[in-house]
Amino acid sequence: MTAEHILHRSTSARPPAAVRGEGIYVIDSDGRRYVDACGGAAVSCLGHGNRTVIDAIAEQSAKLEFVHTGFFTTDPAEELAAVIADLCPGSLDRVWFTSSGSEATEAALKLARQYHLERGDSRRSKVIARRLSYHGNTLGALAAGGSIWRRKPYEPLLIDVALADPCFKYRFAETGESAEAYGQRAADSLEREIQRLGPDTVMAFIAETVVGATAGAVPPVAGYLQRVREICNRHGVLLILDEVMCGSGRTGTFLSCEQNGVVPDIATLGKGLGGGYQPIGAVVCTKDVYDTIARGSGALKHGQTYNAHPVGCAAALAVQRVIGEEGLLNRVEVAGTRLRELMAARFGNHPNVGDIRGRGLLLALELVADRGTKAPFDPQLAMHQRAKSDAFSRGLLIYPGGGTVDGRSGDHILLAAPYNVTDNELEMIVDLLGQTLDAILPS
Repeated sequence: MTAEHILHRSTSARPPAAVRGEGIYVIDSDGRRYVDACGGAAVSCLGHGNRTVIDAIAEQSAKLEFVHTGFFTTDPAEELAAVIADLCPGSLDRVWFTSSGSEATEAALKLARQYHLERGDSRRSKVIARRLSYHGNTLGALAAGGSIWRRKPYEPLLIDVALADPCFKYRFAETGESAEAYGQRAADSLEREIQRLGPDTVMAFIAETVVGATAGAVPPVAGYLQRVREICNRHGVLLILDEVMCGSGRTGTFLSCEQNGVVPDIATLGKGLGGGYQPIGAVVCTKDVYDTIARGSGALKHGQTYNAHPVGCAAALAVQRVIGEEGLLNRVEVAGTRLRELMAARFGNHPNVGDIRGRGLLLALELVADRGTKAPFDPQLAMHQRAKSDAFSRGLLIYPGGGTVDGRSGDHILLAAPYNVTDNELEMIVDLLGQTLDAILPS
């Protein structure tokens, strides 16, 4: 194998070559096995090498590998859309397929803009997102995120998006403040931002139901999303919930927002939708949003070559059927509870572990220099990268993040095991992670 022409993520070193996957393991060209405790980036929800999904891909590829949606629809796309609509809460029942989560964000923003245009409300063009958020790496999606270090090199190219406060109780709740009171206060920052911009100019508020990569598995506190929903309704602002990482069953329900009793106007999906077997994402909108387009121009003014790719849809359809037939949403709940118990037992009193948080099988540890004050480590230490490197040397794959506190300082480690993870595998993950933290942390 030659590595002379590929542009890797880092130009300083060539990563090992992965050649095979078996369940929770990734195997490299030297035969070394790595426990995939993060699914790459919360992608591999069924682990690697699932025969049912592989067979579905092969069967569809043999039948029809590609058609353009400007000419045809396909059975896999129609069937997958029906499955998603059935799994989604409320009137979320129309689906637009993309090839990634970033593309889903782009399509969702365009859909939101067109919705208001179809209603004759052309002034609504402004988007509000949250600090410490991430919605993808294409320019529109990057603009809609609040990740400072990801945005900085490209700021001259980004559209102007307003940022409201995150809902991050560990970091931003005041001493003695209840979760409910904090949630109301965090949501009220959205109200203030809408008023600052002018309520009749805001088209959408976009937020991750459970914040993923930027802050590390931060779920909303009780009442927060309900208050956000009420604010959006009152001002005619569409609510877009990004479930690319936390959706598709990752937290124990198909959409994580189901656990908060909130239905968005638009939801985005990716990652676990296809489990990594094919690139696929999706935008799901309510009947009201769809009907507004249908009664108006009758066409979404957006499209890409690989929308509703037949093989991608067939793969995702097989993934979702496996999840349903094997009862894996329930397994996510049970395994998530067990993993959290194991993490609490091993790290709950660690002086450099400030918080253990998350929902279902999307869990994280926040690393701190001082547990009592919550002071983060010096960013120059890059503790999250040290953790990744040490864990990798032990055969453990984790998903680290920096800038957890303010976009610059703070470190966390994200875990996103497959939905069919066994109890023994959970114990192995925590044991290996414990070895890593023992090796890199000062206490």
